[in-house]
Amino acid sequence: MTLSSAKQTLYEFITSQTDVWFQQNGWKAHAFQQEAWLKYVEEQSGIVNAPTGSGKTFSLLLPILLESQFQQSQTKKRTKGLQAIWITPIRALSKEIEQAAKQAIAALNSDWEVQTRTGDTSTKVKNQQRLKLPELLITTPESLHILLAQKNGRSRFKNLKVLVADEWHELIGTKRAVLLELALSRLRGMNPTMRTWGISATIGNMEEAKEFLLGGTRFQNNHSMVVADIQKKLEVVSIMPDSVDELPWAGHLGIKLLEKVIPVIENSTSTLIFTNTRAQAEIWYQRILEVAPELAGIIAMHHSSISKAIRGWVEDALYDGRLKAVVCTSSLDLGVDFRPVETIIQIGSPKGVARFMQRAGRSGHQPGATSRIYFVPTHSLELIEAASLRAAIDEKVVEARLPYSRSFDVLLQYMVTLAVADGFEEKGLYQEITQTRSFDSVTPEEWHWCLHFLVNGGNQLSGYDEFHKVVQEEGIYKVVDRKLAMRHRMSIGTITSDQMLQVRMSRGGYLGSIEEYFASRLKPGDVFWFAGQNLQFIKMKGMTVEVQRTNKTKGLVPSYNGGRMPLSAELGAMLRIQMGKSLSDQNSPELKMVAPLMELQDQQSLVPSNEILLVESLHSNEGHHVFVYPFEGRLVHEGLAALLAYRLSLFQPISFSIAMNDYGFELLSDEEIPIQDAIDSDVFSETDLMEDIISSINETEMAKRRFRDIARIAGLTFSGYPGKVVKDKHLQANSNLFYEVF
Repeated sequence: MTLSSAKQTLYEFITSQTDVWFQQNGWKAHAFQQEAWLKYVEEQSGIVNAPTGSGKTFSLLLPILLESQFQQSQTKKRTKGLQAIWITPIRALSKEIEQAAKQAIAALNSDWEVQTRTGDTSTKVKNQQRLKLPELLITTPESLHILLAQKNGRSRFKNLKVLVADEWHELIGTKRAVLLELALSRLRGMNPTMRTWGISATIGNMEEAKEFLLGGTRFQNNHSMVVADIQKKLEVVSIMPDSVDELPWAGHLGIKLLEKVIPVIENSTSTLIFTNTRAQAEIWYQRILEVAPELAGIIAMHHSSISKAIRGWVEDALYDGRLKAVVCTSSLDLGVDFRPVETIIQIGSPKGVARFMQRAGRSGHQPGATSRIYFVPTHSLELIEAASLRAAIDEKVVEARLPYSRSFDVLLQYMVTLAVADGFEEKGLYQEITQTRSFDSVTPEEWHWCLHFLVNGGNQLSGYDEFHKVVQEEGIYKVVDRKLAMRHRMSIGTITSDQMLQVRMSRGGYLGSIEEYFASRLKPGDVFWFAGQNLQFIKMKGMTVEVQRTNKTKGLVPSYNGGRMPLSAELGAMLRIQMGKSLSDQNSPELKMVAPLMELQDQQSLVPSNEILLVESLHSNEGHHVFVYPFEGRLVHEGLAALLAYRLSLFQPISFSIAMNDYGFELLSDEEIPIQDAIDSDVFSETDLMEDIISSINETEMAKRRFRDIARIAGLTFSGYPGKVVKDKHLQANSNLFYEVF
């Protein structure tokens, strides 16, 4: 495309200013960065797709800063107020982007101010931001909606030119992405020329991800996909036992290989040790110090439940090279540039190829550098997962992230958000939300149902005043009840988890938070591990758990209900392929190690593969068991188990208990299960599949458990005020009542 003279001058200004700064630091602009600058100058929207450590942030940050600087030099006028929003999915990345922005602002002599607004932002700063926002605001989808819930939104966002969704591949496929889509629809309504850019690692449905980000603007011609032609070298090294007998058939800690992990830490300058859960991080941190006490003071821990102060110290110390190792969770696996990090250790399977590659990319965080990741299996079958991950990387198999569509619970929350701000018009808002990819199929009838539900509580709740949330005044839908508005602002968001309680020292500061259900089990004198310390429980008062340090070395570990990562379909398919090779492939060290176990399995039953579904049955003292091994992940298995149980019950009335993991599921009954008759009758047929899926889910607790989250997001239930929370069992009971009513 030929640029106009004005745009050509702007592009030359951006490249010249950037070249000076890059040369001072010994850097050189990549072709994809230059392409992104050009597309930005052309006023396009789109997605930048580049590997970790290649400079994705500067591909968009620099043209945003320099365009403003150029326009100011031309007009001699300074535009004040919010001009750019940078969305991040995690708080650690917000800090990283803020540091990069301040570095660029100083180097380019920009007069812009940059601030963050997340759950960690102090009340003082938030109050200041109500009066004046910086030119560049780094925030999260939830915090953006809180801004939308404030009065005078049009004046606050009137100068907004661009929104960047960082790590878009992590948001897409969650309801947080739906939140962002709806926010974008409102911001585009206020600023039709606003540009939208995403930054993303590679996913299997990149074009679809772009559609959901761009919304109605996807039908215009001014959008692009900027793809970096940079091949990231990734080396996978499995830490294997001396004998496969050392590993259990099941388990999730991996402590048996701790002695082999310590030398990797000692021989590396700096190491990130990724675990899949916060509880696992606490355990590994303590066990490493038990085996290698010389690491005390140079090893730390990082996860989302630790206080902001501790997390901030860990991030700074890691960035400065003061720490030799950090045990962490997904709180550090997105986009954060810690250049001193040399080595990555993954404890247990991350259950997804993209997540594994993302974590591997934390090392070698420079262009051209090799990323090395050590895989520590926690049980025998994870040796095959290691081989599967390596094969998937070699074959460039990456998961798709399936987006949420028609999430009416999120839509209802969003409508109330606008109603507590300046209100909304029926026709205008309908036009906006149908410009999103998530809600472009909403019919006028469905839209009027939503309005009726908010104004009158719908047909089912019309008799209850508390569900008459929105009133219509002169064509504007708004919330006039101040108490209801306050409750709504406190409930904005789609992340649902158990109630969190603060952990505080009896003589000291705040350490972090644990879930209510774990804290309720503690008795005075009980010891638990948290934030890398041995703590003794003293008492619980309101929302605070009071503790003191103790010298006792044994204790409980806080467990958290959230954050389960199911095996991805792509990794499951690769796992079945590698399992089929396990008796013959001697080139893979992992498959060679696990071969004796597979030979035993083959002798006593058979080894499943991509063409063979293994179904086993047996009778024990507990009852009659049927085991099925699809290798499709725990969430799929929960649905398949309910479906198979429903179809088996059609043969004869029978009750089941259901259990599942990432590899398969079990049906247990006190009666003989007619599994052979069912297979002979084609129980796995696709005939009437959708009807049977709906019936099977409605006959289990699955739908009720899921509806609890939906009820919370839609505003049917309220978790309570700080210091006066509603107990989880009451929330579940309330949501169950709504479920039965609807």
